[in-house]
Amino acid sequence: MSPVLKVEGLRKEFGGLVAVNDASIEVGEGEFVGLIGPNGCGKSTTFNCISGLLDQTSGTVELFGRDISDKRPDQIQKMGMTRTFQHTRLWRQMTVIENLMVPPRGQFGSSLGDSVRALLIPFGNPAEEERLDKAYSVLDQLEVPHMAHNLTSELSGGQSKLVDIGRSMMGDPKLLLLDEPVAGVAGPLAMKIFNNLRNIVDETGISVLIIEHNMDFILRQGVDRIIVMNEGEILMQGTPDEVRGNREVIEAYLGAVGETGGEEE
Repeated sequence: MSPVLKVEGLRKEFGGLVAVNDASIEVGEGEFVGLIGPNGCGKSTTFNCISGLLDQTSGTVELFGRDISDKRPDQIQKMGMTRTFQHTRLWRQMTVIENLMVPPRGQFGSSLGDSVRALLIPFGNPAEEERLDKAYSVLDQLEVPHMAHNLTSELSGGQSKLVDIGRSMMGDPKLLLLDEPVAGVAGPLAMKIFNNLRNIVDETGISVLIIEHNMDFILRQGVDRIIVMNEGEILMQGTPDEVRGNREVIEAYLGAVGETGGEEE
């Protein structure tokens, strides 16, 4: 079976700076993979190239066996890949459930014809009700249904991260790219986020590639495989046990192994 995501020889230069150098990555169907490395090693740049936000200098990116190296982010999203960013970008004057209702494609009311139909059908339509049911279902999966009608401006940093993940799931992606979803989140809530992701992968078969810079934390969170980057290159790939016992990985972190998961809840 072909991998869900296949990156070969990815290179990204910014002038004379090589941010990513000959990186090759694969993610299989229903696989939960961590992409780790010290700060500034090229993890987010790799994500930006994969998701179409940056044009790679060289190399190829394939999604479900199709070359997406020259695709725009919206085209890639339509093919079944969704990503989040390290800093959440929620609509702060909208409720949690409203934030989840915005992203799905083909929304009722997105064209003039839909607006006319909305006037003629005052009690809504089945598609809108289905999306609302899905939004509540996603909140149930993330174990935060009680936050549905809270303004996102009232949420803590960790709660905002959960909503951001929930919003990314509304388009029924087959592959999720999550950029440090627990950065700045207190230990217990960070572990809850990872546990929820593990359950979602197991229950739905979705694939997840997740960036995390704290090696000690991610090694304890039940990912299937870990890819380690250092100075723009792939240092190694393996199971958490294999990564834990690799001396080169430990040296690359220069003592970062003992860091905690953050301070903000």
